[in-house]
Amino acid sequence: MGRFLNPDNAAFKRTLNSKIYIDKTELLDFTNQVINTNAAFICNSRPRRFGKSVTADMITAYYSKGCDSKKLFSDLKIGSLDGFEESLNKYDVIHFDVQWCLEPAGNPKNFVNYITENIVDELRENFPQIITEKISSLPDALSNINAKTGKQFIIIIDEWDVLIRDEAAEFEVQDEYINFLRGLFKGTEPMKYIGLAYITGILPIKKLKTQSALNNFDEYTMLDAGELAGYIGFTQDEVKTLCTEYGADFEKVKHWYDGYRLGDYHIYNPKAVVSVVTKRLFQSYWSQTGSYETIIPLISKNFDGLKNAIIEMLSGDMVKVDTGTFQNDAVNFSNRDDIITYLIHLGYLAYDEKCKCAYIPNEEVRQELLKATRQKKWKEFIEFEKQSDNLLDATLDMDNKKVSEIIEKIHMEYASVIKYNDENSLSSVLTIAYLSSMKYYFTPIRELPAGRGFADFVYLPKPEYTDFYPALVIELKWNKNVRTALEQIKQKQYPKSLLSYTGDILIVGIIYDKKDKVHKCEIERYEK
Repeated sequence: MGRFLNPDNAAFKRTLNSKIYIDKTELLDFTNQVINTNAAFICNSRPRRFGKSVTADMITAYYSKGCDSKKLFSDLKIGSLDGFEESLNKYDVIHFDVQWCLEPAGNPKNFVNYITENIVDELRENFPQIITEKISSLPDALSNINAKTGKQFIIIIDEWDVLIRDEAAEFEVQDEYINFLRGLFKGTEPMKYIGLAYITGILPIKKLKTQSALNNFDEYTMLDAGELAGYIGFTQDEVKTLCTEYGADFEKVKHWYDGYRLGDYHIYNPKAVVSVVTKRLFQSYWSQTGSYETIIPLISKNFDGLKNAIIEMLSGDMVKVDTGTFQNDAVNFSNRDDIITYLIHLGYLAYDEKCKCAYIPNEEVRQELLKATRQKKWKEFIEFEKQSDNLLDATLDMDNKKVSEIIEKIHMEYASVIKYNDENSLSSVLTIAYLSSMKYYFTPIRELPAGRGFADFVYLPKPEYTDFYPALVIELKWNKNVRTALEQIKQKQYPKSLLSYTGDILIVGIIYDKKDKVHKCEIERYEK
């Protein structure tokens, strides 16, 4: 048993002793299936506080020869599966956390030397006849042990991308680290001495140089988690169970912390869920993750209208994003899509794989992004908030003329000339125009199935505001009479499907004349 070679199971045992533990050990069934295959090289990236280190500790405790973990795992999900004991504590495991190693290494420039010397020393203690003083390279040491004994190793690297993220401007540091990774994982020899490689961090594998070092890894990310989707964060079923156990309001938890869609799963941030069910405080726990400060300068950049895109997402809308240009580091941003993609990997935005869109996942993250925009004192954002406040007040006062004027003004200011007469543009304008509603209403529902058709927008008040704020059903029309929009709401019986959600309902018809660019509005109180 050593620090880096064949660690014990103390770290995972501590996790099991925690007040709340969600059993994710079925992931081990997946890793058992890919050991000694071409799929045995796994890079699993996810945001902070999404259980990266817990997963790494679990894999270590299961495979490491440095401990006996049968009792730990027997009563967990993996313990009931076939082949449970076949690989249990049968492998020589190397596990290190790059972030932790930086302090004893002294500085990033010494990292490769530090981790190499320490692991080779431990290997020399365990294999003294094979690892002589002449051998100083970690890949060389592992290759020699495999050649003489046939032993294979499981290599687990936690926070593998720290040097990629934090030392992007230090080319010598990066080159040395990339060469280290290339020697450890790339080529024919690593395929002999590695039974399983599992690396975890925030970013996917960096393109260009690092890609050549790690292009034999299968990637599982916040853009595409593949088979590992259910093991990244807490699933909705797991959160429901916790809410029942701790007496928490699941619907409120869902509103505050749901929003990430990975495959067929709704994924929640474990840190936030554990905090809310134990502390009973619905608030943002996101700034405690340590990545908050990194986004402040990013959202101040206005690449290709980034600020407007942030405002659109704050208002509950989605924005198209091309994730393919991102270089997977924290320095080389060349356009709006790079920053949006980076924010997806950090967890500040979520990604809809089907429509290739980014969006703000939940109320928790929305609060953090609002805090960031206010901290930077965006002139555009402050002015926009004022207009949005006035629009919401005018809507609730049923002031048709004022609503029309504000919508028209925002349409002219925030829609590009190219897309001014585009239907999607008008829909987005309406969404961001009602930004202030997010204080009192849930994220607007687009094209809600209701009655015998689809309402364009439905705003449902949060439970604490249902006695003071009516639900809003808004219908958009092009080149029509404004009464047409209102009659469509009535004829298709949109409001009837909302009676179980709220008390009062306002129906709002908004039309836009494409020729003269005039907006008109009529608002009525729906009589039940």
